[in-house]
Amino acid sequence: MKTHEVRVHPALPWLEKEEHLAWKLAEVATDNEPLDDEAAAMAINRIIDIAGVSVAAINRTPVLNTRTQALAHPRSPGATLIGLPNDSRVECEWVAMANTAASRELDWHDTAYGADASHPCENISAIIAVAQQCGKGGAEVLRGILTAYEVHLCLAKGLKYRPYKMDHQALIGPSVAAGLGTLLGLDTDTVFQAINYATHICLATRQGRKGMPSSWKAYAPGHFAKLGVESVDRAMRGETSPAPIFEGDMSLIATVLGGPDQVYQVPLPEKGEPKRSILESYTKEYSVSSHGQSVVDLARKMKPQISDLEDVEKAVLHFRHESHLITGCGAKDHALMYDPKADKRFLDHSSMYCFAVSLEDGGWNNVANYTPERAQRESTVRLWQRISTVEDDEWNDRFDNRDGLEKDTGLKAVVTMKDGTEIIDEIPVADAHPRGARPFDRPRYIEKFDGLIKGAVVQSERDRYIDLVERLGSLTKDEVSELNIQVDPSKIEGTKRDDRGIF
Repeated sequence: MKTHEVRVHPALPWLEKEEHLAWKLAEVATDNEPLDDEAAAMAINRIIDIAGVSVAAINRTPVLNTRTQALAHPRSPGATLIGLPNDSRVECEWVAMANTAASRELDWHDTAYGADASHPCENISAIIAVAQQCGKGGAEVLRGILTAYEVHLCLAKGLKYRPYKMDHQALIGPSVAAGLGTLLGLDTDTVFQAINYATHICLATRQGRKGMPSSWKAYAPGHFAKLGVESVDRAMRGETSPAPIFEGDMSLIATVLGGPDQVYQVPLPEKGEPKRSILESYTKEYSVSSHGQSVVDLARKMKPQISDLEDVEKAVLHFRHESHLITGCGAKDHALMYDPKADKRFLDHSSMYCFAVSLEDGGWNNVANYTPERAQRESTVRLWQRISTVEDDEWNDRFDNRDGLEKDTGLKAVVTMKDGTEIIDEIPVADAHPRGARPFDRPRYIEKFDGLIKGAVVQSERDRYIDLVERLGSLTKDEVSELNIQVDPSKIEGTKRDDRGIF
C-alpha cells in the first residue's frame, strides 16, 4: 500500500487532475490487477451473508416500501429484487436501493473499522443489479465488488466523518461508483467524473442515527447506492462533475470534514497490487451494533463467573471513545438506551441492554430479544439499570494506535457484587472477528444463511442459489441474471406495485 496525502488547495492555480484523490481512486478502479483468491472467496461469503439477512428482513416496513417503490419502475432486461421471482425485473438503480435496504435493515451484515465503523457489504447489491441489467458475467461482478470494498475501506481508514457529525454511509456513493467502473470496464476519466459526482451528492448528517426514532438508517445506504449508480450513468454520458471534490477550497474537506487546514492520509493499493481490503472486514454474528458484538461475547464469557445476577451491585463497561459515545452513557440520547419500551433501533445500540440480556441468557437471540416481553422482563430491567459505560484511555490507545485488524474493538467489564467482590474480565475483539475465538469460515456463513432463510425459502431454491454464488467467478451473464434468492410466495408481502405514493 502507499499513502496519498489529501489537503485543501486554493482555487487557483487548479490542482493537477492526476493529483486529485478522486483520480487516484479511479486509477484503483481501472487497474487490471491479479485477482486474490482469498479475497475472492470472502466476496462470495459476503454475498451469501447479505442474502440471508435480506430474506430475514423481507417483510419489515422499510424493505417492503423500497421494494414496492422499485416495482413502479419495470424494465426488461433489468435487475432482480431480492425475494421475488427472477422473471420480475425492474430498473437497476431502484433494485440497488431496495436490495441494499433489505441487507441493511437488521444491522446484521459485515463491519470494518477505520477512522469509523462502516459496512462495506452495502456496495454489493448495486454491483449485482447493474451487472444483471448490463449483461456482465461473474468475473466482472467479483472484480467490481472487490474494487468497491477497496475504495470504501481506503476512504474509511483515511477520512474522518463521525467527529464532524457526518454519517459514514456517505462512503457508499464513491465506492459504488468505483466498483461499477471496474464492473463495466470504464476508462479512468469516466470513473473520475463518477466518483466526484457521487462524493458531492452523497452526504448525510448523523442526525439520521439520533433524536426521534427514524427508519432512515435502513434507507440511507440504499439511497446512496442508487445515487452511485446514477452518478456512473451521468459520467458515461460525458457529463463532468465538481472537482477537486476532496481538495477544493469549497470541497468536502474544506466545508465539512475539518476545514481548510485539515490534512488526511489515505492508504491506496499500488498499481498491480491485488485488492485485499475485504479481508479487513468481518460479519456480525449477532443482530446488534458493531460495538455490541464483543459486548455479547464478553457477557457470555463472564456468565459462569456470576452465581446470582441479583447480587450484582453494578457493572461498568470500559470502552474506547466511540463505543462509549455511540452505544453507551456518553450518547446524548442514552436515556433511550435504558428504556424497556424502546424500539429495536435503540435496543440493538444499547451496550447496557445487550450486556444485561447476554448475562442472563448466556447468549443472544436475534429475534426474541427485541420483543416487548423480553425487553420489559423485570429481572432484566433491574440488571440493565445497574450497568453503565465509561471511556477508557487504554482502550482508546488499543484502537487508535493500531491499524486494520490489529485494532482492539472490544472492552473490559468490572462487575461489582453486593459484598464488594469485583469480577473483572475483558475481550479484545468479538469472537467472529478474524482474531477472535470463532472466526467465520464458509461453513459458518452458510450456517448463518440457512438459519436466516429457514421457513421462507424452499430447499431446491436454496441449493440453486448457493451453487450459483459459490461459482461466482465463472458465471455467465445469463447465470448472473439469475443471481437472486427467491422466497416462497406465501411468505412475502408487497409483491405488486401499489398506489400509496407518487410512483
